[in-house]
Amino acid sequence: MKIGMNLLLWTTEVTSEHDGLLDQLKEMGFDSVEVPVFAIDDPAPYERLGKRLKSLGLSATAVTVMSPETNPISGDPQIRLAAVAQLEKVLDRCAAFDCEILCGPIHSAIGQFTGNGPTEDEFKAGVETLSKVAEKAQARNIRLGVEYLNRFENYFLTTAADTARFVRAVNHPSLKMMYDSFHAHIEEKNQAKAIASCAAETIHVHISENDRGIPGTGQVDWDSFWSGLKASGYDGSLTIEAFGRALPALAAATKVWRDLFPDPLGLCRDGLSFIKRRSGTA
Repeated sequence: MKIGMNLLLWTTEVTSEHDGLLDQLKEMGFDSVEVPVFAIDDPAPYERLGKRLKSLGLSATAVTVMSPETNPISGDPQIRLAAVAQLEKVLDRCAAFDCEILCGPIHSAIGQFTGNGPTEDEFKAGVETLSKVAEKAQARNIRLGVEYLNRFENYFLTTAADTARFVRAVNHPSLKMMYDSFHAHIEEKNQAKAIASCAAETIHVHISENDRGIPGTGQVDWDSFWSGLKASGYDGSLTIEAFGRALPALAAATKVWRDLFPDPLGLCRDGLSFIKRRSGTA
């Protein structure tokens, strides 16, 4: 089982300025980092990052999001083609740093709503689009972890069971799903039952508190979460996802208006300790 840290706590673009941070995370005991892959025109930063991570012995996952112009479930076939092209380019950047899993809400445009729930046509469009992307991921030895979000951030996939159904519909070995305790806290009645509903499809997990602060200090039902995870036999990666106010644009997107923790590195230390203690790997 690998324990990782999502770098969105500090940046949306990992550069040489973050070398010291990578050193600190490795020294703390993290096994991996989750790399935001949003800026994709220049491959050089990702190639450099790959060398840096290899020298430290850190593995990597990645996260990205889709826009209205690259919406995989759009009724416009040209937009769906743009989604495939976008994700193929993201996968190329991921390959440059030996990324194991590309996760995120890659099923639809984040923050875009129709005023209605998902339709069967949208479901079929999503399956068709991501089936193509899964082929491209397989060619690069990368797995896709589709992430469901809460109803305030998307309308297409909002529960573990629905996301598992989507994954089964795509039916490709390179496309599975991820489970995020933050979104589950909002949408699920019971974390353990939610995990059970998607256990066979889950390859990645985000450890995220209800306020996006230090894991284990908020309202998430961690007893239910950990019992469900252990019952499922999950032994994949556990990655902390937290957000702060360091990046104004990201703080606005994640609706973070106040300080949720004393300092980022303290969050990492406390979060890592929490995961090791509750997962039985301490």
